[in-house]
Amino acid sequence: MIKINLLPFRAARKSENIRRQVTLFILTLVLTFLVMGYFQIYLTSKINGLKRQVESTNKELQHYQKQAAEVDAIKKNLDALQKRNDVMKELDKNRKEPVQFMDAMTQLAIPNRMWLKALTISQANVKISGIALDQKTTADFMVRLEESKLFSDVILEAVRQENISKQKLQSFEITCIKPASTASAASK
Repeated sequence: MIKINLLPFRAARKSENIRRQVTLFILTLVLTFLVMGYFQIYLTSKINGLKRQVESTNKELQHYQKQAAEVDAIKKNLDALQKRNDVMKELDKNRKEPVQFMDAMTQLAIPNRMWLKALTISQANVKISGIALDQKTTADFMVRLEESKLFSDVILEAVRQENISKQKLQSFEITCIKPASTASAASK
């Protein structure tokens, strides 16, 4: 029988397997480093892109903040102008009220029988001081005030007799209360 020595073949096969494994290991290491390098480059470029995007967003934000500040300043100016306009409207409305009130008082006064000395107007009350020829004239004047719808209550505070130019006349003081709608319109 023929004997074949397989030992060197096994040793050669074993060394071949070791070489293959070392080559495979080196190739795996190279491939791993290549993949890691690719991801490093990819992630670095992505980070740089995000940084540029953040910078451009910050620039836009600063631009919009400047615009927002301008808008806020414009709003403040508009509010101030609106307040001034409201004050002017109120002044315009309130400048007519005393004239209209005095016109109504002259219509309510009894001609040639009474005279008004003082008229004090507050937000809710009106105090009228005057002189009348007699108590009936004062009473008629009070009735006219109540019927005028300018006042909700007419209260006679005082009546005194005075001598003026050697005549006996009646001095009176009347307090009138404005209705709620007139008082609130006057206070606005």
